[in-house]
Amino acid sequence: MKKIKKNRIRDNDPKISREKEIYPNPIPSRELILDVMNKHGVPLKKNELSKLLDIAKDEEIFFEKRLNAMARQGQIMINRKDVLCVAKKINLIPGRVLGHHDGFGFLIAEDSSNPDIFLSPKEMSKVFNNDRVMVQVTGIDKRGRQEGIIVEVLERANAILVGRVIQNHGVTIVSAEDKRITQDIIVPYNEDMNAKPGQVVEVVITVQPNFRVKPMGKIIKILGSYADSGIEIEIALRKYHLPYEFPKEVLHEAEKFNDAVLSKDHKKHRDLTKMNFVTIDGETAKDFDDAVFAEPLEDNIRLLVAIADVSSYVRMNSALDQEALNRGNSIYFPRRVIPMLPEKLSNGLCSLNPKVNRLTMVCDMLIDNEGQVINYQFYPAIINSKARLTYTIVNDILFEKNPNLVKEYKALSVDLENLKKVYDRLLENRMKRGAIEFDSVETNIVFDENGKINYIHPVKRNEAHRIIEECMLAANVSAANFLLKDEEMGIFRNHESPKDEKLENLRTFISEFGLYMGGGDKPSPKDFTELLKKIETRPDSHLLQTIVLRSMQQAVYCNNNKGHFGLSYDAYTHFTSPIRRYPDLIVHRAIKHKILKEKFEAKGLSTIAEHCSVTERRADEASRDVQDWLKCYFMQDKIGQVFNGTISSVTGFGLFVDLDDIYIEALVHVTELGNDYYTYDKNKHAMIGERTKKIYRLGDRIKVKVMRVDMDSSRIDLSLDKNFTNKTLKNNNKKTL
Repeated sequence: MKKIKKNRIRDNDPKISREKEIYPNPIPSRELILDVMNKHGVPLKKNELSKLLDIAKDEEIFFEKRLNAMARQGQIMINRKDVLCVAKKINLIPGRVLGHHDGFGFLIAEDSSNPDIFLSPKEMSKVFNNDRVMVQVTGIDKRGRQEGIIVEVLERANAILVGRVIQNHGVTIVSAEDKRITQDIIVPYNEDMNAKPGQVVEVVITVQPNFRVKPMGKIIKILGSYADSGIEIEIALRKYHLPYEFPKEVLHEAEKFNDAVLSKDHKKHRDLTKMNFVTIDGETAKDFDDAVFAEPLEDNIRLLVAIADVSSYVRMNSALDQEALNRGNSIYFPRRVIPMLPEKLSNGLCSLNPKVNRLTMVCDMLIDNEGQVINYQFYPAIINSKARLTYTIVNDILFEKNPNLVKEYKALSVDLENLKKVYDRLLENRMKRGAIEFDSVETNIVFDENGKINYIHPVKRNEAHRIIEECMLAANVSAANFLLKDEEMGIFRNHESPKDEKLENLRTFISEFGLYMGGGDKPSPKDFTELLKKIETRPDSHLLQTIVLRSMQQAVYCNNNKGHFGLSYDAYTHFTSPIRRYPDLIVHRAIKHKILKEKFEAKGLSTIAEHCSVTERRADEASRDVQDWLKCYFMQDKIGQVFNGTISSVTGFGLFVDLDDIYIEALVHVTELGNDYYTYDKNKHAMIGERTKKIYRLGDRIKVKVMRVDMDSSRIDLSLDKNFTNKTLKNNNKKTL
């Protein structure tokens, strides 16, 4: 029998109870290992640490795994001689590499309190963008930034890349489509699938970059060329590592469901099939998350928002659920959608298609004359949508009084009028709250028969859009308030107030235009709304609204409620789109558990919320990337043409200009501004000539010529048109700067 030592270090493990829950014979916790290494004071060999912690022979394999996991997490570093160091003791900082197209990069530290650390092109030659590394700070560069060297690569993020073949004479060279990766990938002649220069390919990385070795790869798929229809989406899917194919087990799980609602589900859901629910969406929509119905109730109006009951089909921890979490959301490209759920559910069983029974979760609200939701309840129900309407149809019926449509939809006329009454009340309440609303222009791309842009036109939001928006906002707020009852439980959509620095910059900027915003150090949404009202009729309203918008923080998902500043709500969440957003599915589950008085599995909600914020940003970037690529392709035959435009952004390297009529943004590089040296004034959002004193400012109107279109970088370069005198700018700037 093995003799146990008395007073072993590991007997005082502060996390022993947690370890016992995981292992029958617990090994030392990470906390204890770090404590022992810190107290020892010098680096330790593995066998020395094992002795200190009394690691038995049968524990060695588990102890080794724990040390390796700690190394991967950046808590310790293990060198080639199996010597262990505490990362913090040798000033190592773990984080992700963010590359720049000019070859340098930054470490984005995992501890957000650490500033970004500059990585030289020499250091970036060891890694690809998004690799996880350990960096040691070596000093301060000429610009006052912390500079570092990469000591250890913890995790390689790029196993497969998408790129374009730029050479194939003996050795094939592939340039990554992600311009944050500046190293070319070398492909041996026998592993290049005979790919030709200009073709877009997928490459498996066989040798990752390091200081001595260039990255090498093997071509596994030829995707096509830039001229091929849809190639821009194929590139984006791989460039942003988007999960675009469903695993077999996920599709198999989805196929098990029937095409129609089963009779057994009728017992668990209220029967609302007689009510005149309708869906109102865009012309091209295929997945219908929400249906609405309203009816008067004495002085109040009852509004029912029925949302697809995805949680009845996508069970927690199932293959469908894990894949939905992995995706986080559906991704919308021009002419193509990458759905969060397989089509069997997203366009079929979960979609609130007309004339068929569907399971829903209903938010049943009572709205008073002031537009306040004075009562609400949630319950599962079966509905049968009476019509699939579009925003255009509803707007033409309610606001344009189109006689043909009024006649065609006569059976729904009373119900639609009731929805308009709900909207009038909710809109009045919105005005009282002072919710912030920006006058933005959305665009729609129209394609030709070859899948390329024919033209781009603005899409005007009509009143029917706003009817549905206000109904969804009311349901989302009710869901947030319901989650906050008793205990805070679920995922919330938070939009915090602007940071002090951005507020100060905003106040300084608008003061030069003779404008003032109330509210002191803590302005309310109403203060912002009043400012926007002051500027809406000004000729420089575009400029001022852009600056106000840029002062705002980004909305994120979180497991703790912090309110929504822009909408002026104390609590807000996303409840209305569980087909295409994973946080909404979590909210549905949380509401159901509260209704049934069951314990909700709230473990890991913080991580899920953070992950969904990341996938949302990833989807936005990918969609924007595809649109930029398409617009570049569209502009290839416009070289030499002259356009009027508005300066949409000012940077240290030039002006971005929104071109009139075609709704495309392009760059006037600082070297194209004329025979002068220009200084970037960040606070005034302007470029100012040192000699001529010419000023180019955000929101100014200019005339430009298209000089170059670079498909590799999705960039359109402009120059000032020679007939543009800048006289108007001079006059304007004297008054305002």
